[in-house]
Amino acid sequence: MGELGKRVVVAVLGAPVAILALWWGDAPLATLLAIFAALGAREYCRLASASGVRAFVRVAVATAALVPLAVHGEAVGAVRAPPAVWPLVPLAVLALAIWRRPPGERPLEASAATVMAVLYTAVPLSALYGLRTHPYAVGRTAGFVVALLPLVLTWASDIGGYVAGRTIGGRKLLPSVSPGKTVAGAVGGVLLTVAATVALERWLLVPYAQLGFTPTGRVAFGVAVSVVAQVGDLAESLLKREAGVKDSGAVFPGHGGALDRLDSLFFVAPTAVVLYDLLLIPAIRG
Repeated sequence: MGELGKRVVVAVLGAPVAILALWWGDAPLATLLAIFAALGAREYCRLASASGVRAFVRVAVATAALVPLAVHGEAVGAVRAPPAVWPLVPLAVLALAIWRRPPGERPLEASAATVMAVLYTAVPLSALYGLRTHPYAVGRTAGFVVALLPLVLTWASDIGGYVAGRTIGGRKLLPSVSPGKTVAGAVGGVLLTVAATVALERWLLVPYAQLGFTPTGRVAFGVAVSVVAQVGDLAESLLKREAGVKDSGAVFPGHGGALDRLDSLFFVAPTAVVLYDLLLIPAIRG
């Protein structure tokens, strides 16, 4: 099977699982996010290792998986962790380095890479759970739509960038980081995302969540999502360039690793939480 065939098979099998988990929310969504967070943290540690830094892989993977589950536990009242618990995590990692990473094995960088593996993957994915349970979204359908919108807009940005970049070409955006990306592609991604925001607000957000944006908020939301999605993609490209690898992993045949699939979402999900708080308004029917 060729690369295109593998990509299609993975998308056909994986997309329904992700959509169903997003629709259901609660424990199924938290579990799926925990799996992706663990995979992403493992790949991040792999990239660090390729750069000569030996992160604490097991600690990073276990902690990354725990974060979305803890967020779900807090949401349903099953867990009541004091806020002071989370600052103890990086301190515990640094303490572990005393015994496991002598000065010659770069303990500072090993500790930093371990903590960053969790911050880069698990925390942003937990923001997706926050979107699904956003206080503005009343009911399962509204929560699903509110969480789905940033995901679809992320895909729109990627498609718009790909089509415009291939069709127009021209000046490279950041050739030292991602040689294939162009300025035209970046602009195309923004334009399609704004257009998709307008359409999805009308067809999904207003009728199914009774929420919307002002005209200015509509444009601001689309532009911001596309920009941070592209920054997320470039950030992961930067990590891979330093590590000297093409893909972050091979967990998804034809697609690469978890970081390759979720790089934009890591930036979009927490940004969408903030933008919703600033820009969402009750829908005005008329």
